Amino acid sequence: MSLAQLMVVLDATIVNIALPSAQRDLGMADADRHWVITAYALAFGGLLLVGGRVSGALGHRRALSWGLLGFALASALGGAAGGAGTLFAARAAQGVFAALLAPAALSLLILTFTDGRERARAFGVFAGVGAAGAALGVVAGGLLTEYADWRWCLYINVPLAALALAGVPLVVRDRPSGDLRGLDVPGVLLSAGGLVALVYGFTQAEPYGWGDSRVLVLLGGGVLLLALFVLVEARSARALLPLRILAHRARGMAFASVCVMFVAMFGFFLFVSYYTQTILGYSPVKAGLTLLVNAVSSTVGAMLISGRLRRRVPAHLLITGSLLSSAAGMLILTRLDVDSTHVFWAYLTPSMVLTGIGLGTLLAVATDTATVGLDHADAGVASAAYNTVQQVGAAFGTALLNSVATSATTSYLKQHAGEGGRRAVDAGTVHGYTVALWVAFGALALGAAGVVPAGRGRGSTASR
Repeated sequence: MSLAQLMVVLDATIVNIALPSAQRDLGMADADRHWVITAYALAFGGLLLVGGRVSGALGHRRALSWGLLGFALASALGGAAGGAGTLFAARAAQGVFAALLAPAALSLLILTFTDGRERARAFGVFAGVGAAGAALGVVAGGLLTEYADWRWCLYINVPLAALALAGVPLVVRDRPSGDLRGLDVPGVLLSAGGLVALVYGFTQAEPYGWGDSRVLVLLGGGVLLLALFVLVEARSARALLPLRILAHRARGMAFASVCVMFVAMFGFFLFVSYYTQTILGYSPVKAGLTLLVNAVSSTVGAMLISGRLRRRVPAHLLITGSLLSSAAGMLILTRLDVDSTHVFWAYLTPSMVLTGIGLGTLLAVATDTATVGLDHADAGVASAAYNTVQQVGAAFGTALLNSVATSATTSYLKQHAGEGGRRAVDAGTVHGYTVALWVAFGALALGAAGVVPAGRGRGSTASR
């Protein structure tokens, strides 16, 4: 189950560093290359709620097998792509099967581990793998691109899927919840349309700005479709996403905290990658390896810290502490300037440790809290909703923080127009990064402040 989760998270970032090589090899235009990333994000984010319902209808173990097989075939197709169109289609197919794979894996985890101590340990492992996956994707992408070929960033999923498929017989067999003839079609169309519009709107905000007409139409349309989705679900007898799942107080707190964390952390990963390569002059491999500190810290947070404290400390206090830990990590990097020395040990390492511990601990606790008390019928859709929150937060955070950084850099360069030279450009770039990190810090701090009152009440305690 954790290996399946790793594949899903890994493929959100593993192609980022490989993108320039793939562009040269396949003759992609600059205006089209983003589809290598966007096609996966749109298909995955847009179809997650549907995937959760399909997983329950098929049976989560069967859905896991189909998702692994489909993901492997799509990855092989992408690796062998002879043109840009084939690669885009393969990435979209990966997203489709990931939308089935992610809720199936988490649902099986929910249904398999019901004992409190075992559940805490299992969710720690699962969250540790997921938290480290994004950073490991950057590391693996750099290593494979530099020492093998960019195509191996896709081919690598084939042996991973084969290994996971070999373990499927060991997974508990579950009963399908029924056929799909009564599927909530209006809910499917509204949720998929709304999520695709939002995610695509966020990706378009980066190059064109938040005031661009197409961005406003996409974001406004996405919000409208999701508002209509809520109205339809409130009246539907067979809702795609029963609103009682979101109305649960502790579950809503977990969803909100994960969204805030992903808003901040995906921008953080982006800036660390840019900063280490453009300012410090690291190679792609060295820049990727720098993120290993974060990956290891995430695993420690998820498996050790959360595992030891989960049954002793209320969930809302652990979530608050996790958000504040990551906020402290962001705060350290806001002190950077173009003349900073001993950057790796004085800034990057403590920041990576704090953000990693915060991310890993939060995911372990929030995943447990968001899925507690669910039966077979609700496990798939709740798991899908949880993954959807992550995807929307990551897409929004990347677009927002990148826009903030770009605007701050432009403003800085205008104010220091007379200075000129490479140093001024670097100073402006670092200034843009630090301003964006201040925004990320603020989001995490506000999220932590909001969790405390939200966590007071039933369902927020550590033990059950």
